Amino acid sequence: MCVGVPMRLKEINYPVGTAEAEGVEMPVYLHLIPEEELSPGDWVIVHVGFAIQKLRAEEARETWKLLRSALGNA
Repeated sequence: MCVGVPMRLKEINYPVGTAEAEGVEMPVYLHLIPEEELSPGDWVIVHVGFAIQKLRAEEARETWKLLRSALGNA
């Protein structure tokens, strides 16, 4: 099973950015989302190093809540 995780964009140097989640920072490829749609602070779903979709902060929080619950870290 593959899982995409919500991460917050810290820096953008399109087509690459730096994203952070749960204290982990990593480079992410932004090719799949148009540059003009991205800003630092935006939340994106990251799958195998690629940002595949933007999402609202509320959606990101809820997704992390579900992931923590599924992992037994609620």
